[in-house]
Amino acid sequence: MSNDQYYGGQQYDPYANGNGHQEQQGPDVTQTWEGQTWDTQFQPAVTHEQVQADRARAAQAQQAYQQPQQPHQPQQPYEAYASSQASYESYGTPAAYYGEPQQQAQPQHQPQPVAAAPAPGPAPAPVPVAEPVAAPPASSGEAGPGWSSPTTSGNTRITDAQRARAEGRSPIIEPGMQPAALTAVLGLLLAGGAALGTYGLLVPLVLLQGLTAAGWFRLNGMWPARQGIALAFAGGLAADAALLVTGRENAAAAIFGTLGVWVLLCLVLQLRSHADPDERMYGLMATIASAALAVVATGHLGADPDAVVVGGVAVAAAVLARALPLPGPVSLIAALAASAGAGIAAGGLTDLGSSGALLGLGAGVCALVGLRVASYDYPSRFVHMTAGVALPLTAAAPAVYLLGRALV
Repeated sequence: MSNDQYYGGQQYDPYANGNGHQEQQGPDVTQTWEGQTWDTQFQPAVTHEQVQADRARAAQAQQAYQQPQQPHQPQQPYEAYASSQASYESYGTPAAYYGEPQQQAQPQHQPQPVAAAPAPGPAPAPVPVAEPVAAPPASSGEAGPGWSSPTTSGNTRITDAQRARAEGRSPIIEPGMQPAALTAVLGLLLAGGAALGTYGLLVPLVLLQGLTAAGWFRLNGMWPARQGIALAFAGGLAADAALLVTGRENAAAAIFGTLGVWVLLCLVLQLRSHADPDERMYGLMATIASAALAVVATGHLGADPDAVVVGGVAVAAAVLARALPLPGPVSLIAALAASAGAGIAAGGLTDLGSSGALLGLGAGVCALVGLRVASYDYPSRFVHMTAGVALPLTAAAPAVYLLGRALV
């Protein structure tokens, strides 16, 4: 390949400027490099003797390019140019750009000696490295105990249960005063309905059973569970209907018979489910428990009307006293005392008399157990307004039925 062909038809001249023509310079003019270099801080001056030597090397390089390629020549002209280009990029001086001149082609089967690498130019001055700046010490306020900024940076909305755990208190959140007031209203409705008669009691009892069925599923983290809620609520209605048909004297048989039938029905329905085995087991247990609670609430309908009156008033007094902002043991004692006192007061209006204190105390204990079950470790308003309202009255139904039968 000729020199003209290799450089696109133009004559190769290493001292041609960017416009393609050569500039003439006098012998006493110092030539400087005008191209782009890697080192912008060092531009060495070239003497006249170095320029003449470089021109001679360039002429010899052109002659080497024009030589015919030998069959066994180890280095081609393009490789010689690439070597000189690499030398220039490595050292950044004009004299090193062209490298050492190539020797004339040796006879056939003789390797051509490799040109010696030129001496590198002076190394650039080292760049000073900035010293790392030490981080300022943390303020003493961030390192202190409590809910500081680093502690809550991941979750700024801390629940009451999380704050209670951090402060060493119980994480269980009780329903509070508003659900307690609704429980008291519903208990007074049960007492008033029992005083009016069987069908007057049936209306608040159906409302109690619906709240119990919905609240139990949500209390177990299952929502929406329309099929399970409807099944449990239907069990409560079936128990009410069975008791109305058989009469109050056969209340136990009607309640336990309905409960057995509904447990079998829940098993059959869960066997037809296509859910995972674990989810099927959770759903089965929640449905059976909810249906059992709804059926047990029918005990208010099967109990003596005077016992229902005393029990409803005692539960209302117990939950209201428990919701007062008092210390734990004091609140518990106050709730039990209030239930017993309400039982005495309501018993004086009925045939129970002073025996109402015992019935009221028993109903108050069961109501506090149901209230504790309805307490939740996360402030869910739906749980508190359903299970928190219904479970105290539902849990008190067995005590009202049994004690009412024993004391009347």
